[in-house]
Amino acid sequence: MLIVFPLIQSDCIPAYSKGISGVARSMPTSRAVDRVATAMNIPCYETPTGWKFFGNLLDAGKITLCGEESFGTGSDHVREKDGLWAVLFWLNLIAIKKQPVSNIVRNHWAKYGRDYFTRHDYEAVDSADAQEMIRQLKEKIPSLPGQTFLDSKSAGLTIESADDFQYIDPVDNSKTTAQGVRVYLNNGGRIVFRLSGTGTQGATLRVYLDCYQNNAELLEQDTQEALSELIQVADTLAGIKRFTGREKPDVIT
Repeated sequence: MLIVFPLIQSDCIPAYSKGISGVARSMPTSRAVDRVATAMNIPCYETPTGWKFFGNLLDAGKITLCGEESFGTGSDHVREKDGLWAVLFWLNLIAIKKQPVSNIVRNHWAKYGRDYFTRHDYEAVDSADAQEMIRQLKEKIPSLPGQTFLDSKSAGLTIESADDFQYIDPVDNSKTTAQGVRVYLNNGGRIVFRLSGTGTQGATLRVYLDCYQNNAELLEQDTQEALSELIQVADTLAGIKRFTGREKPDVIT
C-alpha cells in the first residue's frame, strides 16, 4: 500500500511533475496500486519477489515507482529501496495536504476502495512437509477453477482461476518460474502460497491474502475479520494445519 500514495499524489511533488512512466510491485504485494495505475492509464508490472526485477525496469526507464509487500519502496532516483525517501515523501505530502495520514488514507478508500491485505507466516516448518504441501497444491491447479466452498465461514465462494506464477522480464526476456501458487476467487479475493528461504531453520510458509472492498459501510473492518473467509479457504485448499501442525500462524502482518 505504501507505493499507492506516492503514485496518486505525485503531482504534489516537484520531482514527479512531468508524470510517472510506470509502477511495479512484487507479486504477493497488495493489488491496490494496480487499480490506481489503471485509473491513471499508466503501466503496472507484477514481478517476482526480489529487488533485481525492479532494477531492470528502473534501468530501462519503464517505471518511476516500485514497492514490495515487506514495505520496501523506491523510485528511479536510485536502483534500490530507500526508506529515507519514503519518509521525506510522506512528510512533504502531509505538509502540502495539511491533513493527518488517517485522513489521506480514508480519502483514498472513498475514491478507490480498500484492498484488505495480510500475510500469515508459519515459521520453522518441517521442510519435507512444506514441500509436499506445495507439491500437492500445484497438482490441484488444473482442477481448482469452479470449485465452490460450502462451509459456514466461506459458503458461496468459488475459485475463478489459479496458477503457479511465472514472469518473463520485459527488458531482457529472462524467465522466472515457480514463484508462488495464486488462487483468485469470485469475491475479488486472492490467496498466494509461497515458501521462503529466509528462515534460519526448516521452511517458512508465507500465505498472502487480499480482497477488494468498495462498500463504504465496510471500509473500516478489522483486517483479519474482513479476510476470515479467505483464511478458511486457504487452510481448506492447502491443508495448512495438517502439514504444518499449527493451529495459527506464528506471525501475522
